[in-house]
Amino acid sequence: MTEQTPPAGLALVLVAGDKDGSARWLEQVLGPHGFAVLSAQTGQHALARARSTNPDVIFIEAVLPDQSGLEVCRTLREDPRVSNSTPILVTTPHAPTSEQRIAALRAGAWECVPRTMEGDELVLKLGAYMRAKLDADRARVEGLLDPTTGLYNRQGMVRRAREIGSQAFRQHGALACVAFALDLEPGAVIAGEAAAAAILTSVQALKAAARRSDVLGRLGPTEFAVFAPATDPTGAMKLAERMVRAILQTASGGEGGRRPPLLHVRVGYEAVTNVGYAPIEPVDLLVRASAALRRGAPVSGASGIWRYDEGGPPPPP
Repeated sequence: MTEQTPPAGLALVLVAGDKDGSARWLEQVLGPHGFAVLSAQTGQHALARARSTNPDVIFIEAVLPDQSGLEVCRTLREDPRVSNSTPILVTTPHAPTSEQRIAALRAGAWECVPRTMEGDELVLKLGAYMRAKLDADRARVEGLLDPTTGLYNRQGMVRRAREIGSQAFRQHGALACVAFALDLEPGAVIAGEAAAAAILTSVQALKAAARRSDVLGRLGPTEFAVFAPATDPTGAMKLAERMVRAILQTASGGEGGRRPPLLHVRVGYEAVTNVGYAPIEPVDLLVRASAALRRGAPVSGASGIWRYDEGGPPPPP
């Protein structure tokens, strides 16, 4: 297999869009490289075909006759019949704006690509995306998931860090890792059921607050992490703040509720603006975020957020 061919055999590409638009373009570009292109002209048709054919890659035009392409993308990401590891790309007639790319990522797409993209570049991207899909699918079989929460375990997070780091490196994109610790007060150790419920509720809050492009994992009994593509240091801080709010609001029963007495949240993070020029490996972001997490002491009645500082004191034992 070369870098310009699908990972295994004939790959099926589902295209939601006009036959004279994305479908024709992709047939011309991908056909000679071993891809079979299946087209659907409306969003509803695309949803039905995605559920029944299990495509390897899905392309969705940003504007469809019956609904927004981003809405189709969101629906697919929420559908249990479509694997979360299936690459979804949103297509535009011309080079997408920054706002369009961000909107596509938030909807769960892996990328927003113009029909003016060079064919060789697109084929190389798809080869990398499909290899990542195969690895993610194997993770479910090879035990890289935490059985209690359904999140990646530590080994799974390391693997996913390398995958999304490779993608960010090729795109010279930003990448962040945010680690969370749920600090239970001494009384919570005795109240075992209440503590377990607080942790599981917090996991649900993390899942709900994360973007569809984020990768969530469990590092320990009460520690979790998020890898966030296209997220610089400022964005990582905002992500941490948003997730802390979500955890505390969910645990307290909603906006304006009181903080539960057995739970406080600590956060550590690290981020780079351009992975292509960063002097560290993507996996090191996880190490640094975890180190920042351990440098912060539990804060009674409040939550603390720390960024990794190479000159700071070593983490406590």
